[in-house]
Amino acid sequence: MGDDSEWMKLPVDQKCEHKLWKARLSGYEEALKIFQKIKDEKSPEWSKFLGLIKKFVTDSNAVVQLKGLEAALVYVENAHVAGKTTGEVVSGVVSKVFNQPKAKAKELGIEICLMYIEIEKAEAVQEELLKGLDNKNPKIVVACIETLRKALSEFGSKIILLKPIIKVLPKLFESREKAVRDEAKLIAVEIYRWIRDALRPPLQNINSVQLKELEEEWVKLPTGTPKPSRFLRSQQELEAKLEQQQSAGGDAEGGGDDGDEVPQIDAYELLEAVEILSKLPKDFYDKIEAKKWQERKEALEAVEVLVKNPKLEAGDYADLVKALKKVVGKDTNVMLVALAAKCLTGLAVGLRKKFGQYAGHVVPTILEKFKEKKPQVVQALQEAIDAIFLTTTLQNISEDVLAVMDNKNPTIKQQTSLFIARSFRHCTASTLPKSLLKPFCAALLKHINDSAPEVRDAAFEALGTALKVVGEKAVNPFLADVDKLKLDKIKECSEKVELVHGKKAGLAADKKDFKPVAGRTATSGAAGDKDTKDISAPKPGPLKKAPATKAGGPPKKGKPAAPGGAGSAGTKNKKGLETKEIVEPELSVEVCEEKASAVLPATCIQLLDSSNWKERLACMEEFQKAVELMDRTEMPCQALVRMLAKKPGWKETNFQVMQMKLHIVALIAQKGNFSKTSAQIVLDGLVDKIGDVKCGNNAKEAMTAIAEACMLPWTAEQVMSMAFSQKNPKNQSETLNWLSNAIKEFGFSGLNVKAFISNVKTALAATNPAVRTSAITLLGVMYLYVGPSLRMFFEDEKPALLSQIDAEFEKMQGQSPPAPTRGISKHSVSGTDEGEDGDEPDEVGTDVVDLLPRTEISDKITSELVSKIGDKNWKIRKEGLDEVAAIINEAKFIQPNIGELPTALKGRLNDSNKILVQQTLNILQQLAVAMGPNIKQHVKNLGIPIITVLGDSKNNVRAAALATVNAWAEQTGMKEWLEGEDLSEELKRENPFLRQELLGWLAEKLPTLRSTPTDLILCVPHLYSCLEDRNGDVRKKAQDALPFFMMHLGYEKMAKATGKLKPTSKDQVLAMLEKAKANMPAKPAASAKGTSKPMGGSAPAKFQPASAPVEDSVSSTVETKPDPKKAKALGVSSKTKSAQGKKVPSKTSLKEDEDKSGPIFIVVPNGKEQRMKDEKGLKVLKWNFTTPRDEYIEQLKTQMSSCVAKWLQDEMFHSDFQHHNKALAVMVDHLESEKEGVIGCLDLILKWLTLRFFDTNTSVLMKALEYLKLLFTLLSEEEYHLTENEASSFIPYLILKVGEPKDVIRKDVRAILNRMCLVYPASKMFPFIMEGTKSKNSKQRAECLEELGCLVESYGMNVCQPTPGKALKEIAIHIGDRDNAVRNAALNTIVTVYNVHGDQVFKLIGTLSEKDMSMLEERIKRSAKRPSAAPVKQMEEKPPRTQSVNSNANMLRKGPAEDMSSKLNQARSMSGHPEAAQMVRREFQLDLDEIENDNGTVRCEMPELVQHKLDDIFEPVLIPEPKIRAVSPHFDDMHSNTASTINFIISQVASGDINTSIQALTQIDEVLRQEDKAEAMSGHIDQFLIATFMQLRLIYNTHMADEKLEKDEIIKLYSCIIGNMISLFQIESLAREASTGVLKDLMHGLITLMLDSRIEDLEEGQQVIRSVNLLVVKVLEKSDQTNILSALLVLLQDSLLATASSPKFSELVMKCLWRMVRLLPDTINSINLDRILLDIHIFMKVFPKEKLKQCKSEFPIRTLKTLLHTLCKLKGPKILDHLTMIDNKNESELEAHLCRMMKHSMDQTGSKSEKETEKGASRIDEKSSKAKVNDFLAEIFKKIGSKENTKEGLAELYEYKKKYSDADIEPFLKNSSQFFQSYVERGLRVIEMEREGKGRLPASAGISPQTEVTCMPAPTSTVSSIGNTNGEEVGPSVYLERLKILRQRCGLDNTKQDERPPLTSLLSKPAVPPVASSTDMLHSKLSQLRESREQHQHSDLDSNQTHSSGTMTTSSSSTANIDDLKKRLERIKSSRK
Repeated sequence: MGDDSEWMKLPVDQKCEHKLWKARLSGYEEALKIFQKIKDEKSPEWSKFLGLIKKFVTDSNAVVQLKGLEAALVYVENAHVAGKTTGEVVSGVVSKVFNQPKAKAKELGIEICLMYIEIEKAEAVQEELLKGLDNKNPKIVVACIETLRKALSEFGSKIILLKPIIKVLPKLFESREKAVRDEAKLIAVEIYRWIRDALRPPLQNINSVQLKELEEEWVKLPTGTPKPSRFLRSQQELEAKLEQQQSAGGDAEGGGDDGDEVPQIDAYELLEAVEILSKLPKDFYDKIEAKKWQERKEALEAVEVLVKNPKLEAGDYADLVKALKKVVGKDTNVMLVALAAKCLTGLAVGLRKKFGQYAGHVVPTILEKFKEKKPQVVQALQEAIDAIFLTTTLQNISEDVLAVMDNKNPTIKQQTSLFIARSFRHCTASTLPKSLLKPFCAALLKHINDSAPEVRDAAFEALGTALKVVGEKAVNPFLADVDKLKLDKIKECSEKVELVHGKKAGLAADKKDFKPVAGRTATSGAAGDKDTKDISAPKPGPLKKAPATKAGGPPKKGKPAAPGGAGSAGTKNKKGLETKEIVEPELSVEVCEEKASAVLPATCIQLLDSSNWKERLACMEEFQKAVELMDRTEMPCQALVRMLAKKPGWKETNFQVMQMKLHIVALIAQKGNFSKTSAQIVLDGLVDKIGDVKCGNNAKEAMTAIAEACMLPWTAEQVMSMAFSQKNPKNQSETLNWLSNAIKEFGFSGLNVKAFISNVKTALAATNPAVRTSAITLLGVMYLYVGPSLRMFFEDEKPALLSQIDAEFEKMQGQSPPAPTRGISKHSVSGTDEGEDGDEPDEVGTDVVDLLPRTEISDKITSELVSKIGDKNWKIRKEGLDEVAAIINEAKFIQPNIGELPTALKGRLNDSNKILVQQTLNILQQLAVAMGPNIKQHVKNLGIPIITVLGDSKNNVRAAALATVNAWAEQTGMKEWLEGEDLSEELKRENPFLRQELLGWLAEKLPTLRSTPTDLILCVPHLYSCLEDRNGDVRKKAQDALPFFMMHLGYEKMAKATGKLKPTSKDQVLAMLEKAKANMPAKPAASAKGTSKPMGGSAPAKFQPASAPVEDSVSSTVETKPDPKKAKALGVSSKTKSAQGKKVPSKTSLKEDEDKSGPIFIVVPNGKEQRMKDEKGLKVLKWNFTTPRDEYIEQLKTQMSSCVAKWLQDEMFHSDFQHHNKALAVMVDHLESEKEGVIGCLDLILKWLTLRFFDTNTSVLMKALEYLKLLFTLLSEEEYHLTENEASSFIPYLILKVGEPKDVIRKDVRAILNRMCLVYPASKMFPFIMEGTKSKNSKQRAECLEELGCLVESYGMNVCQPTPGKALKEIAIHIGDRDNAVRNAALNTIVTVYNVHGDQVFKLIGTLSEKDMSMLEERIKRSAKRPSAAPVKQMEEKPPRTQSVNSNANMLRKGPAEDMSSKLNQARSMSGHPEAAQMVRREFQLDLDEIENDNGTVRCEMPELVQHKLDDIFEPVLIPEPKIRAVSPHFDDMHSNTASTINFIISQVASGDINTSIQALTQIDEVLRQEDKAEAMSGHIDQFLIATFMQLRLIYNTHMADEKLEKDEIIKLYSCIIGNMISLFQIESLAREASTGVLKDLMHGLITLMLDSRIEDLEEGQQVIRSVNLLVVKVLEKSDQTNILSALLVLLQDSLLATASSPKFSELVMKCLWRMVRLLPDTINSINLDRILLDIHIFMKVFPKEKLKQCKSEFPIRTLKTLLHTLCKLKGPKILDHLTMIDNKNESELEAHLCRMMKHSMDQTGSKSEKETEKGASRIDEKSSKAKVNDFLAEIFKKIGSKENTKEGLAELYEYKKKYSDADIEPFLKNSSQFFQSYVERGLRVIEMEREGKGRLPASAGISPQTEVTCMPAPTSTVSSIGNTNGEEVGPSVYLERLKILRQRCGLDNTKQDERPPLTSLLSKPAVPPVASSTDMLHSKLSQLRESREQHQHSDLDSNQTHSSGTMTTSSSSTANIDDLKKRLERIKSSRK
């Protein structure tokens, strides 16, 4: 006993494991007690025993085991954790309990199994029990079967899966053990109880005796549906409810409740699928083609045997089906036809839905074969086609069936109708939508009038079936024209029909369509199940009153079902009786007279044809009164209109009578029940009168009324055909106009566009322009509704016409169609009708799709083509594909029958050649567009294989596949894709690419659907496996898709589907489901139907090509289509910015992704500074190596760990390059959102990227460079400045890559180097690149040399470090390099320097070998480039924002917004060469040092200094040279620092370097945006605009053509320019300063930009063009109205003269003019009319009327007339007083024109005004009032004062003075400064001398040159060149200005010497036309420059020849000098204070 005492002390759980059986027994007993005591199922006690329960049941001691089993049972029943033990415990029970001899043990074992089932572990239990059936011990097998039987009996077939049990039954029946067989019999009986006859097929092959026994048992079973007696835990409440009901005796109700609990098991589901393809005879395909029919028969019999298998495994049956189809269609032996049909039947039955993809091929063949008379053939074909029908949908085969309906053979017609009838029986109201019914009914209606009785009967049967399925309400509209006898016959047939779905069909109809029966209210739907009988056979009673159409969806689809169908039960419509009356028999004249006399006064009828028109008029008045008083029901419309048509009818000659007549027709149509019969009587007459000037409007009103009564589609068709069957063009054009309006009023639904299009084409070809114009207008209106696809019909029109059509379409773009205002009451739908929910997607956009005339291409898909596509040689396959693409391209729109093409293309989707796969995808994309919605039928056989391609490893192939799938889905809707198992099969494939793409696609599509097929649930198990996929992307996508699956399937279903998962997975997935539940979006509501499809019948968005949303900026409707996708506006985190698509994780991310959701870079304060200190203090290794060693990598890893997300770091330092790619992708995504972080870790990021430069993998390198480009762009935007440390540890390694052999990489590296100059000074970059030239890699040397050249070209010589001399010497060494590319690069670089720096280069490069020197000289000669001014960028030498490096700034950012000028000062570099100063001529040397020391004494000699030999200076002034940037022409702010700063910035705007230009624009924008600073720009506007359009021209001509340039850069520059201009033109005061010439050029630039097709192709291009549009409008509205009008007129004149100018250009200019004309009423008073009229006069002179009329387009002449007409209208006769500026008015065409207009406008003679005009011409002072003259002079002086037009103003003033010598200009001069007065006088003298031909004035000392050189080149001195520090020349004016500033600071007076006119006046070329554009001036000056240069060429000119170019170059004065000067000036200033 000692032992006993030991174990008794042990705790219970240890006792249970003790080796002594007693101890265990005691343990089990105690455990049992414990288990019974624990009340809380979640108590921790349970977990202690979790691992022991298996031991409880498998104890080796039988007695102990019994106790263990009891304890285990209690445990399983009560413990929350018990489920975890299911597998092991049940398997223990099976192997160790069921073999026990004791019955008690077995019972307990079974109980335990059942208890596990109760706690929701049925599947695991069943799995173990089924395994037990394979045990060799029959006892175990019997016990397992018994357990299964009990489980089934208690829990029911919903919980216990029958399929696996039935699978093993036959094997059990064959067992040798009788006990097993008996038990098998019992379970078979039990199964039969649940599923009845579905059990028969699987058991058909067992022993016949056994089967007989079973049959006997089965018969004895009760017939009621069995109910489970035991429930799962989750169903226990249900059980309680059931018991209550039973106790209350409410059994029946309970039954009703639960009746549908039992699932309907389909026997097919229980069968094993058999694979037959491999079992086909080897020679089958040869035999089936054999000549002998016996051989063919053998082949078919072999197939017949195989297809008898009731369930076939899915496979590729295409070839087999093709062979069978061929036999059916072509074989002459009818017996074989029948046999092949049987085989097809077997295939269809065995494959079910999987056969659907072949249905389309076979159906037409079978239907055609019905021509066979033999009954057995017909029967076989019927069986085949019925079986095939069940595998597909009516929708998919409808096209084929309808095509056969027109066959001439009556048997085919009969059998097709019978097939349709049988098919209808399988349909329900929802699967037989209106869109399908309509074509079928139309075809069947033809058949009921057929001559053959069997055809008629079949058609009656089909129509009767349709009536039964969808109810009368839906069918009646189609039967409107059927007479009563036939209608009764149809109804009779309908009553006999037995529907396949029986009661269910009725119910479905009832639930789907709340009003399936006309007479019933919606509410009865709820009680539907009780009175289904009256649903399926509606009583004919109420029908007659019910209006016809089934209410369908939103008005978008309100396509009237038949021309008459109208209204819905819901709308209480006065026209409720319409259906009956629409069909009104034609009455004879006598009957009509009788009816009319009953309602009209007798006199009225008598006088109708009176010969006296007054009597007829009186009669009409009476007629009208009578009609007005008549009641709707009593009005005999037909009789009344017949009376009106009675002689003289529509030939009425008196217009008053006619007007009345037409008005009465309208009244009758509005007030009566007007039928089509009545309409036909009058329409002809109306069309005849529509073109009548007096009666046309009445005729249109009458037509509109008829359209409202008889529906627009019908009326329009009638009217159009009548109008075009006659010759009167006026009628035709007015009919078209009426139709355009009618469409807007009625909406577009139902219109038969096909019919119109032929008429419109006729109209477009008409000779009469009015008809053409009307037709184009009508097209414009149709475009609103149909969308861009409309254009396809007219592509073959003449280009001129096509451009007019395009222009019309363009006008309509962006407009949304107006909401229909008429005809709504009839088409309206009752509220939100759920009726067509189910089939909604099918109908999307049917109306537009129907329009397109589709080509049949099946005949072009020949067998040769198909075999080509399948050829072994890829080139031949490619040829085949090319041919297919060509066929589709040519056909545009095709019919759905495409023969063998699908199978051929499907084969190419898995072609080994990826290029062919892509080509196939492109073809499939084409195919989708070409076939439209009919592509649906190919979804299964072609669409799903496209999805398979999403699994391709190549990114571009996947992208193409995704685009193709989207193109298909856009045409088909999603229903087809989600139906069946195909999609879930795809998702099942364990291909990570396929999974992530497919899930991504579903996540995009599902949220937009309102309902999905139930098959979606099949994808769920695979979705769950994706949630746990090894691949992170797949998991991510699966999480994203989860909420959308849940949105359609509901949480319950999804949670239930987790049952099959492993316990660990299940918990994880359930957690995710919970999360997803919280984020589950709502389904799109009914209104979403409206948004996802444009309302009001506008073009369904599928017809809008990709660009549509861009164009339709305004159209809200069209834009919504992409919306649900983009925004997923359903409450799921909407993805911000496409670039960050990946970044924003949807809220459903799961645990291992949760850590990825945070920021990837952690900002560590001062982290970067600390790292720099460590490196300086040598605490860490300096980043310097030839190849990275491990310690560097480890060091970087350690440094990164503190500031980079852990998971990202793992990716970054992974050994596999794909992870690096992933890391880079993540970094790109987070770049924008984590700017601070990126900049904080910049040094580490750059170091990591240098490591990537040493990788061998190109994809990583490309990705890294891509990232760098984005990174440096961001840094320059953030105004960051690279630290030395960052630069030195990165740039050398980047430069290594510039020598890569791959072009792309080199290009990228160069682009990065380029961008780096924005964040790191070019002068510091220089040494790094210089170092790169020493490399052994010749490519690297060459590239580095080129880069050096670029730097010098962009930033001037100052970048050359340490000194230009040293740098150039090093570069020159490479001229002797052995590599040709290097030599060239070195030479080019030096030539570049030469171009900037002139001959001094030769000094700097030192001595060269003779050979090298000659090469260099040769190259310099060849480049023939003269040294130009130091280029613009020089000023921009980068770090413009270097501040003292703030010790703790982890980024160096721009300080507080500094003043513009100071910014620029900083930008100027400080280096200089003192030796150059000696070259300045004595007269201009300012001894600044002396000035600084001089405290206060004023030097009076200074003025002397200025006057010293000034004549000398003026000699060379005549040689302008573009060097010095203009300083403000406004004399007052001449001296302010800001002015020169602004000038300097403006000069940079026109820079050839994009970044410089952008920088300058940004600075100007800053000024313009701040109201207080904007004024600073005043006076600089023209200058700024000139710079801007120069830049526009530069982009257009140079940048856009430059392949190397990033187009994003250009877009960025465009955006800056446009943004700036918009800011400028919002400030009216500034906008008004723009002068005419400048505006002209500006408009020219902007319009050219709008027409630049290259821009449209860019990603952001559309946005740019839209902004330009906006800008143009601003320019037109805000600039000085006279100037802009004048500019536009001149521009129009130029564009019409220029042969190269596109008509589109002139057209846009005219559009601008029209816009101005519209503004005239408001602006007329602010306009200088005299000037405008002068411009028009000049225009008319250049373009006399005759010449204008010859123009291709009539727009110019119309524009001109409109402008003049508007001016006349606004000014009246006074306009003739404004011709003052025209020299010889009498010869002017303008005056005559104006006079004519005036005469026309006032119905009186214009002689008086003409005389006055003549007088006016001679005496302007009397006529034009004083004010006018003043205005005119004011205008002239304004010009003179403006920098740009000063010359023009002087010329005008000169003309004016010459003409009116007594004119007084004194008052204008009095207010101005002395300077200005003398300037004006001198200017006039100059002009006078020029005009008198006295040549140019010699320069005199009275004028000081001023730097007024905006658009005019500055003087190149011929006096010995005045150089500055860099040896460049500076015009004297620079010094003068400095001097002037100095004088002012010293308090000296500047007036006397300085107020002199600007140089411009001297340089101006005399005869410039009144509006010279600024560029004209520039060119004129350049030509002068050339002349004068030739005259003044001196020997010393060679060294500094000027390179004259029209581009605007900036001040060449050395930046250093100016800065130095400024600083000194500051000092002087402060000392003076």
